[in-house]
Amino acid sequence: MKIIVPMAGLGKRMRPHTLTVPKPLIPIAGKPIVQRLVEDIAKVCGEPVEEVNFIIHSSFGKEVEKKLIAIADSVGAKGLISYQDTPLGTAHAILCAKESLSGNLVVAFADTLFKANFSLAKGNPNTIWVQKVDDPKPFGVVKLDGNKRITDFVEKPETFVSDLAIIGIYYFQDGENLKNELQYLLDNEIKDKGEYQLTNALENMKNKGVVFEPGQVDEWLDCGNKNATVMTNERYLTYLPGSELVDGGAKITNSVLIPPVFIAEGAQIENSVVGPYVSVGKNSVLTSSVVSGTIIQENAKITQANVKNSMVGNHAEVKGHSVDLSLGDYNVIHI
Repeated sequence: MKIIVPMAGLGKRMRPHTLTVPKPLIPIAGKPIVQRLVEDIAKVCGEPVEEVNFIIHSSFGKEVEKKLIAIADSVGAKGLISYQDTPLGTAHAILCAKESLSGNLVVAFADTLFKANFSLAKGNPNTIWVQKVDDPKPFGVVKLDGNKRITDFVEKPETFVSDLAIIGIYYFQDGENLKNELQYLLDNEIKDKGEYQLTNALENMKNKGVVFEPGQVDEWLDCGNKNATVMTNERYLTYLPGSELVDGGAKITNSVLIPPVFIAEGAQIENSVVGPYVSVGKNSVLTSSVVSGTIIQENAKITQANVKNSMVGNHAEVKGHSVDLSLGDYNVIHI
């Protein structure tokens, strides 16, 4: 099994956090989004993952690449890096990893997480995971026939055709076939809404007899913006066993933890109330504060503040009163 992870977007909806780190490396319950995604897919694969190919923007830099290779290694796979420096669409992004497009593979876009109870292995049907949504306009959607097979792929429909949104996770029996259809779009300048869309390649494959079935997840967790990411952190904390939540190397003095919370190694919490649904990164310091529903990254400082529904970046500092904020790396705010 191979995993292809397109993640070259610059994450503009997550600024200021993505000014200093790619969105898929923002932590959820103490681990980067992309690490959670790869680990979750590896858990449902009924066979070993031999390769993970991360498609990134070359500006992400060598340190990011090292972290991604380490994530692949953590699931026993070879890590590869491919580049997409011009945003030409989902089909173009996947084709940037053409050396990995063979055999059975999973394509998983790195701004979504999921919880599910299924198993993937060679011989599974081609599967597109979907979820019902109230407003399908921002998504690619599918239509089904009476046998629950996919009959149509529609990219961001302006009028209603289906409420089954594609969540960004796909299983293909034949990666070579996918590669050929993606290349066909580029060779023939076939675009939808100005970009090369994966849904067009899927439609072509379906018209040539490839059968796609819808997959269902128990929960679809979005990481597209600050509020969605904070909510995903909240949901993930409820899944983790207690043994993974509070590191023994954290220092907690005269404070109350309201579970679930994640406290990383080296964190210091003094005279504070933390939780529920808080993640505190390595070496961050919370003093005389009340924090709930918040992601705090590494080496941050929060003093005499009431913080909720927030994201606080690496090396950021907050001092003051009640806030709902999205504070990037190295920023200082006194309220």
